[in-house]
Amino acid sequence: MGAFSKIEWTHHTFNPWWGCTRVSPACKNCYAEKWAHRLGLDLWGGKVERRFFSDSHWRNPVRWNAAAQRSGTRARVFCASMADIFEDRPELDAWRKRLWPLIEATPNLDWLLLTKRPQRIAKSVPWSNDWPANVWVGTTAESQKWAERRIPHLVELPAKVRFLSCEPLLDRLDLSRWLSRDSDRRVDWLIAGGESGAKARPMNPAWVRLLRDQCLAEGVPFHFKQWGHWAPSTVSDRSGVETVVFRGNNGESEILAKLGKTAAGRRLDGRTWDGLPATA
Repeated sequence: MGAFSKIEWTHHTFNPWWGCTRVSPACKNCYAEKWAHRLGLDLWGGKVERRFFSDSHWRNPVRWNAAAQRSGTRARVFCASMADIFEDRPELDAWRKRLWPLIEATPNLDWLLLTKRPQRIAKSVPWSNDWPANVWVGTTAESQKWAERRIPHLVELPAKVRFLSCEPLLDRLDLSRWLSRDSDRRVDWLIAGGESGAKARPMNPAWVRLLRDQCLAEGVPFHFKQWGHWAPSTVSDRSGVETVVFRGNNGESEILAKLGKTAAGRRLDGRTWDGLPATA
């Protein structure tokens, strides 16, 4: 988990540490927690120790930066896929303080800092009004309730790119006030997707289409990452395949089948949606 990430919207992942604590419904089937357990590691919870890494691990972004510089390109780094950089634990402060200079020293990398704790960002980073141009900051908005709680903190930050991850998308979202092209407190990029894993909760296709249409109306790049474990199916009686029925935007019923992430794919209405911010 590092160079050449399989996550569709990034090139690399970098984890200053592994481990986290659940904070909202999006965390219920956390893939990172499951992956850690699969490796026999107990890293989740408020009193459990985190897993830290060697100096060699910390030199990886420097190598990625050099490669990007040689090729004349930029690379995106998701930080962190197995943790939350802004988790409220004092013993993590020393590792955060090691991260900020690394970000500044790798200007050919765009660092994507995604958190479910955006209220802690301003007090945790060393930058006030003059943020590095290669810092993109984002938060998770899985439902309207959590969008209302988190996005106001996000849009106050003077980052080059502010983005949302609506994955797993668990309900209908109206994000129009934060996508408006007339606002200087807007979101610059939106990622949406369904939940993966055997216990995944199905996502109503109407919810993701609504987000796509809101983005298109306001010129915000839209990235559809995946359907997840459930995807639209034209067959309602597939033998041995679990299905669920949702009501679509047009009032008609839409059937989703439990196909698995690979078979479900990431095409929405006949195409892939790979929007990225203009700075990318």
